[in-house]
Amino acid sequence: MAGVNGTVSWQIQPLDWNNSNLAGSFWSYRSNYLKSANDPLRYQVLWTSGGVNEGTEPSAANYSGSDGDLVAVTFKVEATVGDGYWEELGSVKKTRDIANKRYDDGSQPLGHRFTVDISQLVSGELSYSLCPINKGTWQGNYYGGMNGGLTMQDNVLGSSGGAMGTPISSYNVSRNGTYRTIKVTPYYEIINGDGDIVSAGNGGASKTVTVINSVNQFEKDSVYYADSYNMSSSSSTKYRFLSRCPNWTDSGTPTYDFQKPIRIDEQAEYLQFYMRVAESYEIRGAGSDNNVGAIGLYVETYLADGTPENQFYLRDFEDNLKTVFSNTGYEWIEGYQTQMFVQNISPYYINNTTNIIGASRAGTTIGGYPYWVAYTGNKITSNTAYYRVSMSRFALWTDPVVGGYNERRTTNYRYYTIDREDEKNAYGFVRFHWLNSVGGIDSYTAKRDVVEGLTISRDVIERKSGDRTWYQDDENQDSTMQTSLYHSDTMRGGDIYKGGREVSNVNAERVQSVYTEPLNKSVAKWLEEMILSPNVWIEMDTEATEMGYLRNPYLRPSTKEYIPVIITNSDIETVNQENGLVKFNIEYTLAHKVITQRN
Repeated sequence: MAGVNGTVSWQIQPLDWNNSNLAGSFWSYRSNYLKSANDPLRYQVLWTSGGVNEGTEPSAANYSGSDGDLVAVTFKVEATVGDGYWEELGSVKKTRDIANKRYDDGSQPLGHRFTVDISQLVSGELSYSLCPINKGTWQGNYYGGMNGGLTMQDNVLGSSGGAMGTPISSYNVSRNGTYRTIKVTPYYEIINGDGDIVSAGNGGASKTVTVINSVNQFEKDSVYYADSYNMSSSSSTKYRFLSRCPNWTDSGTPTYDFQKPIRIDEQAEYLQFYMRVAESYEIRGAGSDNNVGAIGLYVETYLADGTPENQFYLRDFEDNLKTVFSNTGYEWIEGYQTQMFVQNISPYYINNTTNIIGASRAGTTIGGYPYWVAYTGNKITSNTAYYRVSMSRFALWTDPVVGGYNERRTTNYRYYTIDREDEKNAYGFVRFHWLNSVGGIDSYTAKRDVVEGLTISRDVIERKSGDRTWYQDDENQDSTMQTSLYHSDTMRGGDIYKGGREVSNVNAERVQSVYTEPLNKSVAKWLEEMILSPNVWIEMDTEATEMGYLRNPYLRPSTKEYIPVIITNSDIETVNQENGLVKFNIEYTLAHKVITQRN
């Protein structure tokens, strides 16, 4: 097979190290595995051969021993969601970049560079992942929850189940969700001795990165998130869940003293997070191994005076973690996850699920894997004023009963205050969910001055009017004729119920608005993300959503469902120095239009 004269090497890729070609050119060497699909994703290879500079044309005369000058590179872009199957998203063919020239003498650097940006190709593969209301976590991390993107066909049946087949298939599920794992492979083309362009193999895939559907803000974010949202093996507690809500702190009281209000009857308050590495460095102590046997979200409730009340763990998401077995039969959580996770932490879910675990572990399953102890104590009570949530990882010991375990907090805290205001019967409250700027799902309940209405327009056409000249006369008709089945209620000359101008179609949208509570600056800046988000939902409880619950309460464990809306605000005020606090008037319309008859 043909080859390339000289060498071809990676020059720029989103992930690389301090001994790479990026080390002298870019801050922090871009050494973060988590990237935004809406930022540039640049890949560049450099071809060097003898004294060839950027302005030198490839030549057939240089073909020797089946090797020739490089003339083009095709970058093959592939994606997966963690199950080992790579799907080709597309390919980008690139000839060499425009030559650089020194400003003073016109000289050019050595080699040819081939550069592409694949961000637009990748961003089309990402949307959002919702967890059904009142579920602890979504079914599987490979596909996330209720993903965005195209609705897939549902007409493929399995081979089992008799003549009717099995109405569940592996072939009709879209991977268009919150995250994808990406790799790029460069394929080379050279010019041979006859002047033909021929294939010359590939140079091996790039390093693998995960891209999420987020957006970096120039005035807020350090480059590529640093490590804040990429949960890894460090013992640091700086790792964050995928939300900018200012109800977090590393320790002590929350930032800006803000505790996110959440009602006791709310069923969907989710924390989403991306975990690349599940192991935890020296979690058993200095020099010990990093194996983790369990991970849970630690919930601590407090009374109004700050007195600790109850402590327990939520672990639904742990079932989606990949695990491995040792050669001695012990099972632990696989070190590298590279997945997105979600966990319901709402008061209603906490109080109505049996999947709560205690503050200790004991016993072993077959193979010695430690398991969680069921929690039977109080959860969120009538005396609970607030609670906080963080992630804990537990070391795996060879003998978990005798050896005990080490627990390590590996995220910051999230604080929530219990809102016990009664819901107004006439209007109710409006709970919003939206795709936020860091690729997760946020939520907020607006409670003030709910307004509902319709915006209506009509398409009017002109039709021929009825003929009033010839009215059918019943004079001189006997009673038999008047009541005969021969006669119709449509009488000649009397059909004036139609004709003239008629409405051919009614276009209607249900419009609504609601006010928030007074907000301080940090909360208002967070809540503005809902106005900016392309995907917003409200919770609704209708006959249709109740049917979903009745038909399959496992998949839809609530009578409420997410209903998409379009925020119609053209402007909002997020800071008012004079008043201090601001209120948002959230104006929106249901994304599903009001369906009307056509004439």
